[in-house]
Amino acid sequence: MRDAYIVTSIRTPGGKRLKGAFKDTRPEDLLAFILNAAVEKTPGLENNAVQDIMIGCSFPEAEQGLNIGRVASQIAGFPIEVSGATVNRFCASGLEAISLAALRVMAGWSDIVIGGGLESMTYVPMGGNLPRPHPDHSKKHAGLYVSMGITAEKVASKYNITREAQDEFACNSQLKAAAARDNKQFTEIVPTPATRYVQQPNGTYAKETFMVDSDDGIRADTTVEGLAKLPAVFAANGTVTAGNSSQTTDGAAATIIMSADKVKDLGLKPIAKLKYYTTVGCRPEEMGVGPRYAIPKLLDMAGLKIEDIGLFEINEAFASQALYCIDELGIDIAKVNLNGGAIALGHPLGCTGAKLCATLLANMQKANVQYGIESMCIGGGMGAAALFELCV
Repeated sequence: MRDAYIVTSIRTPGGKRLKGAFKDTRPEDLLAFILNAAVEKTPGLENNAVQDIMIGCSFPEAEQGLNIGRVASQIAGFPIEVSGATVNRFCASGLEAISLAALRVMAGWSDIVIGGGLESMTYVPMGGNLPRPHPDHSKKHAGLYVSMGITAEKVASKYNITREAQDEFACNSQLKAAAARDNKQFTEIVPTPATRYVQQPNGTYAKETFMVDSDDGIRADTTVEGLAKLPAVFAANGTVTAGNSSQTTDGAAATIIMSADKVKDLGLKPIAKLKYYTTVGCRPEEMGVGPRYAIPKLLDMAGLKIEDIGLFEINEAFASQALYCIDELGIDIAKVNLNGGAIALGHPLGCTGAKLCATLLANMQKANVQYGIESMCIGGGMGAAALFELCV
């Protein structure tokens, strides 16, 4: 089987749902922009050389429906012959799309494929516009439909993750993100055009475009003491709050994957190889523990140990589940989420797996580490993990 080389991996900034920079920007425009930006940042590549586009989206409906992987690529101006698909594995959708793109290259079916992710939680809310749990089977499988916040409370209670520990973890996420922003460490971000509607003197609204170059959910003034004052939002006397949970966010990301022959033809220096990817199921009502099982499974596949991994990006759906997984696996916290995580930067569902790939690879290059792992929990009770090897 051939190697799959990543030559470009980028993302838009994250915008807070309903209040952030992209609240008036349609998801098709976000995705179309980042697809074109990825091609433009790859020397010698033209969009007519791309053979397929795989896009992760957790709630592919309404403005981000109708096979957004195809729709957005056509809006972006890719030739009609460039095909596209939409992939849904909830929180791992973006990583799933990248893995499927890599598999096409590894199998010899394609030579240049884009994998990416998109979610506008402003346009399509968590759960979608019309969730309809099965009336009979939901009695037996309630965990498949329960609020993610309830699952975070379940993890905190069952595994004794204290409120204090969650708030400290959340505060550190915010402070790391603020420091990374101020020190210009988010090199994977591409300044992205956004739309807003501005009221005119005559009462009408004019559509304007402005540029966004940083995540707008970061709270640099966060303190543990401030977080401790926030009420629990998912359970009476609970420990999970808005402050130690991920933010709902809008964003898009794209990764270009090539065969060795195409890398050589274009004279490119690849960033990394996607070596292994795996998923695993767990109990839906404690879905947050997914990485605790996915990461060991991945390491077994690769013949590696935790100590061999230089950096981790573990999605911070909630502080309770991220802390449990990190502690249970014995991961050095100094290797995890160097620039903060979803508590500070947001969790744009179908985009997250793709944006974390871009962040992880950027940090692997800066730290010059051989191996990096990306992992996340997944709604419905799953975990996903991918192993990347830096090209030197």
